[in-house]
Amino acid sequence: MKRRTLLQTGAAALTLATFGGTAALAESHGPVTAGFIFVGPIGDGGWTYEHNQGRVHAEEHFGDKLKTIYQESVPEGADAERAITQMALSGADIIFTTSFGYMDQTLAVASKFPDVKFEHATGFKKAENVGVYSARFYEGRAIQGTIAGRMTKSNKVGYIASYPIPEVIRGINSAYIHAKKVNPDVEFKIIWAYTWFDPAKEADAAKALIEQGCDVILQHTDSTAPQAAAQEAGDVITFGQASDMAEFGPMPRVSSIIDNWGPYYIERIQAVMDGTWESDDTWDGIGAGMVGIGDISSAVPEDVKAEALAMKDQIAAGDYHPFTGPLKKADGSDWLAEGETADDGTLLGMNFYVEGIDAEIPQ
Repeated sequence: MKRRTLLQTGAAALTLATFGGTAALAESHGPVTAGFIFVGPIGDGGWTYEHNQGRVHAEEHFGDKLKTIYQESVPEGADAERAITQMALSGADIIFTTSFGYMDQTLAVASKFPDVKFEHATGFKKAENVGVYSARFYEGRAIQGTIAGRMTKSNKVGYIASYPIPEVIRGINSAYIHAKKVNPDVEFKIIWAYTWFDPAKEADAAKALIEQGCDVILQHTDSTAPQAAAQEAGDVITFGQASDMAEFGPMPRVSSIIDNWGPYYIERIQAVMDGTWESDDTWDGIGAGMVGIGDISSAVPEDVKAEALAMKDQIAAGDYHPFTGPLKKADGSDWLAEGETADDGTLLGMNFYVEGIDAEIPQ
C-alpha cells in the first residue's frame, strides 16, 4: 500500500495519442482524456522524460479507454496558464501539471473548470478539484551523498541546484548530511542555475564546479549536460537525475535517482474512470516505488556499493529516516535531538541549510 502524507506547507500544438482499460466513466462516455503539461522537452533525458514515460505507461495500461494529450517546453508563469486553459478547453478530464512553478496557474485554471480534475506535481496548494503529488527525492539524495562522500578524493562535492525552493534545499541537505557522515572532511560547493532545463547553463555550472576542484557533481536540473561535462573532464563522478542517464555509465555516472510516475498516473486516471477521484496529497518514496535507485556501476567499490544498498533497504523498510538527529541548522541552532526525525511539515517548508554547509540560500 502506498504511504500517503498530508502536505502541510508549504505554444506548441497539443500532441494527441490514443490508447486502454476498464472503467465506468470510460464505458459510459467514451475514452477518458488525460492531459500533461511539461516544463521541458520530452527528450530532456531527465525530469520531463520520466513524466512522459509515465504517460506512455498509462497509455499502454489502459489501451483504447484512454486518450492522452501533452504539451512540452511550457514556461512557468502566464504561458503555463494559457496552456493549461487550452488543454481544459480541449476536453481533458484530468490534467497533470508537472512543475512546481505551475502551482498558482493550475489553481487559477481549475477554478474556471470545476468539472475537470487537476494534479499538480511538487506543489502544496489544493482545491476541491486539485490534488498534489510528489516524491521523496531526498531519500535518494542520502544514498548519493553516501557514495559521494566515500568516493571523493578532493573532498569537494559540487551541487548544481535549480531554484531555492524546499524540494531542492531538502536534497542538498540530505546529500550533505550523508556525505559528512562517512567523510568528515567533505565540503559542498553549490551553484544556483535558476533553471530546470538549460543544457548550456548546466554545463557551465558543472565546468565551474570542476574548476573549483570538485570531483563529484550532483545535480537538481534536468539535462544530461553535467554528465557530458564531467565525462569530458575525466576523473569526475556524477549521478543521474530523475532518470537513469545510464548512457554515461560506468563513469562518470555511477548511480541515479529514477522518478517512477507510471503507477501513480494509472491509479489517478483509474479513479477518474471509476468516478472515485478526490483531491489528495501524495508524497511517496523508495518504499512505495516512486523513487528508484539506478544500478550502482562497477566504478564504485564493492564495500561502498554494499553500504549504499543497505541504506536503500533500510529506507524502503521504514527503518531509517535520512533526517535523523542529532542535527543543527547552519546558524548553529538546535534542530533535531539524538534519534529524533524531521516531521513532514518542516521538510516541506525547508528554508535552511544544516550545520556545515558554508553557503547562503538565495532570497
